[in-house]
Amino acid sequence: MAFTRRRFTQTMIGALGAAMLPLHTVAANLVEGRDWRAVSPPQPGSAPDKIEVLEFFSYGCPHCMDLNPVIKPWAAKLPEDVTFRQVPVTFGRAAWTNLARLFYALEYSGDLDRLNQEVFVALHHDRTKLFTEKDVLAWVASKGVDVATFEPLFNSFAVETQIKRSDTLVERYRVDAVPMITVGGRYIVVGQQAKGFPEMLAIADDLIVMAREQTAAG
Repeated sequence: MAFTRRRFTQTMIGALGAAMLPLHTVAANLVEGRDWRAVSPPQPGSAPDKIEVLEFFSYGCPHCMDLNPVIKPWAAKLPEDVTFRQVPVTFGRAAWTNLARLFYALEYSGDLDRLNQEVFVALHHDRTKLFTEKDVLAWVASKGVDVATFEPLFNSFAVETQIKRSDTLVERYRVDAVPMITVGGRYIVVGQQAKGFPEMLAIADDLIVMAREQTAAG
């Protein structure tokens, strides 16, 4: 089954950080087209003086489910000058739009950390349908969420605004597959020869170094 606009052909990202290397070593080890490709044109980040790492994902993507529990520990150990953010994509699909709405509503309600992975499990392991508002509300209620508070968030202007911003980022970064990781608004992790999650995140670590040095060079 295709989960992107084109057939998803590679296993994305996992979770072990690599020690940071000097820029000349990083540049020698990374190969454009094999390990990374450029974001064109480069995109500004949302946090001043920070290197922004974005993970474009959808709850509807099983590869994203496999990535989620390993990228979070990796992201938690990123240097202070790096920020990490998940960006739910919709690809214009009504079902995926409701999944994005679920993500942001959980974020606003304070339940995201607790239930983020459980949404994936419900969809892909338990085969729970979460593509309509009715189904979402029934599920969050079963997880102890106050529906009286959650329902207005799910339908709020704030959540709708976040979805529009995410759709704009997807367009600007030309996202056509998920999961996709970008670094510093300049680089996209490719990792054609990476053997699993650790090597993919090692490439992301090296791209962070490259982005830092690029910023310092002006």
